[in-house]
Amino acid sequence: MKVAIITGISGQDGAYLAQLLLSKGYKVVGVVRDLNRKLTGLEYLGIHNQVTLELCDLWEQASILRLLAKYRPDEIYNLAAQSSVGLSFEYPIETIKFNVVSVLNFLEAIRLYDKKTKFYQASSSEMYGMVSELPVRISSPMYPLSPYAISKASAFWMIVNYREAYKLRCCTGVLFNHESYLRSSNFFVKKVIVEALKMTSDPEMVLRVGNLKVRRDFGYSPKYVEAMWLTQQNEVAKDYIICSGASILLEDIVHHVFSRLGLDTSRIVIDKDLSRLTDIEDIYGDNSEAKAELGWDYNLNFYQVLDMLIEEEIANTQAGQHLTTLRPNGQSGHIHIPR
Repeated sequence: MKVAIITGISGQDGAYLAQLLLSKGYKVVGVVRDLNRKLTGLEYLGIHNQVTLELCDLWEQASILRLLAKYRPDEIYNLAAQSSVGLSFEYPIETIKFNVVSVLNFLEAIRLYDKKTKFYQASSSEMYGMVSELPVRISSPMYPLSPYAISKASAFWMIVNYREAYKLRCCTGVLFNHESYLRSSNFFVKKVIVEALKMTSDPEMVLRVGNLKVRRDFGYSPKYVEAMWLTQQNEVAKDYIICSGASILLEDIVHHVFSRLGLDTSRIVIDKDLSRLTDIEDIYGDNSEAKAELGWDYNLNFYQVLDMLIEEEIANTQAGQHLTTLRPNGQSGHIHIPR
């Protein structure tokens, strides 16, 4: 039985990845800070009793070394991060320190313990920032526009360095925006769907949003975690762009949700306070290498994804199920940022 360790298992990707790995016969170890904390995503998927939870402080290399010695993992998926772009402007030092040091601690621990251990680092299209040419490829120049993006770019180059200098089996998956029912409500798409559903029973309620005149490449989380696993099965450790390959206007997302729920778009209020300090007008990636070299199968457009998310949200709302305890941003709990 293969053993996989997942950090950030409390987030949407951690839950869906755990489900995928269990279906393939893995022993799955989820890294947490509090063993008593409810992991709503795992419970929602009905796999919470199948995942072994383990305390580990990603700030400390010694703690990671103990984890490796105890479980001797074949694969490690590092999904833990402070992954909110907005919060990274409020807490830049904490964001950069954790997102960089945690990765470096893993790489050093693997180098010292067992270089054959495969390591996957979750990254973000945000590190490319103000791109001069679309679509984004791995080789595209990076122009990060936030502390979060800077932290991810730093981690990316550390992965490259350890792969080349020490021959570690480490790689980065650069995931563009991806959504699911398990997404935290402080993310745009989830917020729009949840708030719009509330508006159907409250005629006085409005939806407050920031800048809708930007375009993003959106996909579906359960399919994106398949690409994570495939990168670890590759003969050669290599970095990949994981995306849908097309961008969509945020305004079109809101209008589609409103149309599906029978809401008037006059109830959309633009709030400048919700806009980012710096923003990217348009960004989408090239997924051709992931499809050709990994055999990743992805052919959903985002309107299809939106319809699935709306239906799942409605079904769970009618059933009285709410993911109120899902940790925002897929954090593993190893960084404390006051709210």
